[in-house]
Amino acid sequence: MEAVELFQRALDLLLAKDMDGFADLFTPDCTVEFPFAETTPARLTGRDELRAYLANYPARMDITGFPSVVVHRSTDPATLIVEFTAHGRTVSTGADYEMRYVWVGVVRDGAFAELRDYWNPVRAAQAAGSPEEVPA
Repeated sequence: MEAVELFQRALDLLLAKDMDGFADLFTPDCTVEFPFAETTPARLTGRDELRAYLANYPARMDITGFPSVVVHRSTDPATLIVEFTAHGRTVSTGADYEMRYVWVGVVRDGAFAELRDYWNPVRAAQAAGSPEEVPA
């Protein structure tokens, strides 16, 4: 699968809350990094770790749409850079959820082999209702 098609499939599976299907878009030996992570793992190694990390995601966040998606082509056709916004609600609080992301992915044999997922940990904690976060 081409990188852009793979990314679109990933968004479709996130909207469907199909975390197993989403994890299946990754190679068994994938690496997933969260460079700005503070209270979650900064790196996952392998599809099984990714699957475990995502297992309860729909119980925490109800993503309802991706209103803004901008795909940037790299000089390497296997590398995809995407800026996007997710909308939804935080399940525990019912509060609206909006987060901007930048993904840098490397596709190998039709699956994500590497993904760097850049997101704001302060906004994520605020969305989850964490009282220890100071508003930015």
